[in-house]
Amino acid sequence: MEKLREILREGRRVGEEDPRRIVHAFKVGVALVLVSSFYHYQPFGPFTDYFGINAMWAVMTVVVVFEFSVGATLSKGLNRGVATFVAGGLALGAHQLASLSGRTIEPILLTTFVFVTAALATFVRFFPRVKATFDYGMLIFILTFSLISLSGFRDEEILDLVESRLSTVLVGGVSCILIAIFVCPVWAGQDLHSLLASNLETLSHFLQEFGDEYFEASEDGNIKEVEKRRRNLERYKSVLNSKSDEDALANFAKWEPPHGKFGFRHPWEQYLVVAALLRQCAHRIDALNSYASSDYQICKDIKKKLEEPFRRMSLESGKAMKEASTSLRKMMKSSSYDIHIISSQSACKALSTLLKSGILNDVEPLQMISLLTTVSLLTDIVNITEKISESVRELASAARFKNKMKSTEPTVSLKKSDSGSIGCATPINSRDGDHVVAILLSDDDHDDDTSSNNADDDSINEKTEDGEILIHTSCVHGVGMMPEYPLGVRILQI
Repeated sequence: MEKLREILREGRRVGEEDPRRIVHAFKVGVALVLVSSFYHYQPFGPFTDYFGINAMWAVMTVVVVFEFSVGATLSKGLNRGVATFVAGGLALGAHQLASLSGRTIEPILLTTFVFVTAALATFVRFFPRVKATFDYGMLIFILTFSLISLSGFRDEEILDLVESRLSTVLVGGVSCILIAIFVCPVWAGQDLHSLLASNLETLSHFLQEFGDEYFEASEDGNIKEVEKRRRNLERYKSVLNSKSDEDALANFAKWEPPHGKFGFRHPWEQYLVVAALLRQCAHRIDALNSYASSDYQICKDIKKKLEEPFRRMSLESGKAMKEASTSLRKMMKSSSYDIHIISSQSACKALSTLLKSGILNDVEPLQMISLLTTVSLLTDIVNITEKISESVRELASAARFKNKMKSTEPTVSLKKSDSGSIGCATPINSRDGDHVVAILLSDDDHDDDTSSNNADDDSINEKTEDGEILIHTSCVHGVGMMPEYPLGVRILQI
């Protein structure tokens, strides 16, 4: 009884994990019932009156071809159908050619044809592109060609054999494809899209919480809370092993017809580019996590001095990934993550300057190695985050995501005050999620620098006839309290 309860609990867990699995099981049952009706009732008269024992091919087609997603079903169904048709035609030609040589030579020729065809087809299966896309079709081609060629030697009704084989496979394949597409369809492309957005969010969660883990874990006396937080952070490990799922989903997605927001020739290959960068980031996060819990930790006083840029690097990188995840999930273009990337790079430079100031002179060698390795890994993560954001931007452009902006690029209107030292920034045509900035003009001393730098980069601002300066927010290179820029402004995030 205990074993039965365990099986029931496992079945419930699998069903709750993805309820579509239960629906898929019913869909396979419906397809088998539909195919069986061709054998029992012969609804199309002469087209199905010779099914007889050959009906097993239709049943076998349903069992083998019907997969969980539409793309996987189409891939196997089309592979099986085309392979059966081509192999049947070649087998018929081989039989006719061999029959012209007489009864003595005919079996030798048929055996030779089978050997050559099977050997060549098996060798072609090793080609990477064929292996990834047409492997199942090549397998069915070998099987069908061999069966029809060899059975045709003793069966003079080879045409009927070919026709029945093709028709049963056609009935089974079409039944699977129609049910997969029109009855609660599961799209591989949608699953790949959701998986990528989920992986981005998972890595984002780790990076946003890493500062608390690194600087506060040792101060937290509640061991259970620390362990719970650590297990929650280690969800990133699912990204490390996602390559096989991503490759399979991308391969199946290419077979699917346009559906929902995924149009014809959707850039599925770009999804794999983003996924590869995410795995690189996850590997560095895995190493970073191990060094964060290393036994060789620097003293709290030095750690406190490094905390602010350290936290900013991690937090801003996490926010950039969060923005990229939101952009991908909503299928809308966004440049918000650029602000966080620039901020994380600024924190990286600040941390580098701090380390060069001699703050680690009295640190033990092993502690210094642990710290510098942690800094190096976090710097790598900042750089990879920039690459991930760029690849997401390329994906959004290739997939024609909706533009988050309204009619024109948002700008801020900067009007000089009478004193010429302080300005007022107001957003124009702003969009949801924009960061509001206040821009303070520097003193008049910087007028010469401003004019010279304006000539270097006309894209940063535009001056209207009434003396008003328009600064594009997408060209503002910084967030938070930033250094003074060539335009003679300082930028504060509100």
